[in-house]
Amino acid sequence: MMKNRIQELAGKYRSLLVMGIYAVFYMIAFFYLEQREGAVHEINFGIDAYIPFCEVFIIPYLMWFGYVAITVCYLCIKDKEESERLVAFLMAGMTIFIVVSAVFPNGHHLRPVVFPRDNVFTGMIAALYASDTPTNVLPSIHVYNSIAIMIAVWRSKCFKGHKIITGFMLALGVSIIFSTVLIKQHSMIDVLLAFILSGLMYSICYRRAGVGEKGTAKNWQ
Repeated sequence: MMKNRIQELAGKYRSLLVMGIYAVFYMIAFFYLEQREGAVHEINFGIDAYIPFCEVFIIPYLMWFGYVAITVCYLCIKDKEESERLVAFLMAGMTIFIVVSAVFPNGHHLRPVVFPRDNVFTGMIAALYASDTPTNVLPSIHVYNSIAIMIAVWRSKCFKGHKIITGFMLALGVSIIFSTVLIKQHSMIDVLLAFILSGLMYSICYRRAGVGEKGTAKNWQ
């Protein structure tokens, strides 16, 4: 009886289980690459010099963690079909990020040496800088995963008719994307490559599955 119940739950929440297991391996690989020593290719884009530092955007930047985790858990429980595509989308991009970081160590020198202001937000950014090195930034996973969540929210039947919630989720996703360059965690090239990778993964994880006239995914071929 217990075995059957476990198998039933594993089947029902398969996407959540797969994502949870993958997240463990991803974090192990990420922290290994963060601690790895060696030459780093500097990532820089001309437009970065014209983007202002805006410390208040640390708030949406940090909200990203809950934004992704809570949405993934919710959809894995409430929308099995959409969650399967979301998990595939996330895992594909995050794996590519790990591979790129492993074979092409990268980083930037965009962080301000001295903050232009002293307030609670710059204090939060200082704590972030101390715990997260400016390496392994290409493409931006903050941006890539935010795009994945926005696509899933826009498509999922769970959010149909909930315009306020949908609008908030999309606005938060956009603000997270802006935050990556406004607190100098990423270069614009990281952001652009995240968009390109998202487009590629969308064509694989969604369009090949087939999309109905109203955005409802058809069965996999």
